[in-house]
Amino acid sequence: MGIFSKAFDKLKAGLAKTRQKFFGAIRMLVSGRQLDEDLMDELEATLIQADFGVASAMKIRQDLQAAFKDKRIGSGDDVIGFLKDELKKYWPPADRSLRISPTPPTVVLVAGINGAGKTTSVAKLAYQFKSEGKKVCLAAADTFRAAAVEQLDIWANRIGVEIVKGSGSDPAAVVYDACDAAVGRKADILLVDTAGRLHTQDNLMRELTKIRNVVAKKIPSAPHEVLLVLDATTGQNAINQAKAFAAAIDVTGIFLAKLDGTAKGGIVVAIRNEVNLPVKFVGLGETYEDVEPFDPDQFVEALFA
Repeated sequence: MGIFSKAFDKLKAGLAKTRQKFFGAIRMLVSGRQLDEDLMDELEATLIQADFGVASAMKIRQDLQAAFKDKRIGSGDDVIGFLKDELKKYWPPADRSLRISPTPPTVVLVAGINGAGKTTSVAKLAYQFKSEGKKVCLAAADTFRAAAVEQLDIWANRIGVEIVKGSGSDPAAVVYDACDAAVGRKADILLVDTAGRLHTQDNLMRELTKIRNVVAKKIPSAPHEVLLVLDATTGQNAINQAKAFAAAIDVTGIFLAKLDGTAKGGIVVAIRNEVNLPVKFVGLGETYEDVEPFDPDQFVEALFA
């Protein structure tokens, strides 16, 4: 089995809850029916319930109406194939890979609220990089929670990567030391686990900005990536988080965690339409191996598989 097949199978399994609720509901809804306003209303409601978002659901409805008017589709039975093709068009060609610095180390800040799966997502990224043969260093800068430092330490030992920590210390001081360590140990990648915070807490958001500034002073052109971890199970609230974090720290991409734990995987579409940020990774389980780079075509195929 090829790499693509394994990745697709993992994504398909991770989207099982969404597929059963969304695709199952759509199929039952459209089968044998005329494509009229009543069906359009029900389709729009189903999309909103799957967390596609109101704006996305309205756009899909408008696209369906235009296709029906142009006689590209003729009945409810044509809707599934049309939806599949249209959703793939929502993502224009783009580079969703992580930006790698030509001069190591590449620094990746990882942000998000407590409970989003941030620290586990850092471990997943560390595993991915380690699997690619890169030397990885972790910065345990979530110093406000001793449990977070301990958790990251456990992950680091399991994966076999280095970690810089300082429980109870100033987060910026830990990051400062981690930058020195990454350079001194000739690490390829420095992953910085920042303190979880609510996007509504201005003082804590300013702390993130401080950490970013420390990194920029220590390593030229860094950070090279700022990934925001969003919990897929929180639905539309994740959109509000993305907008607030992006304003504070110039987020470059999204790690969508816990996609396997929700029946509302349509949040991926809502993020695409409402937040101008690429989803770069999706978390599909509890272990550090349960992560995949986000591929729009695979996502849509898995949604309708």
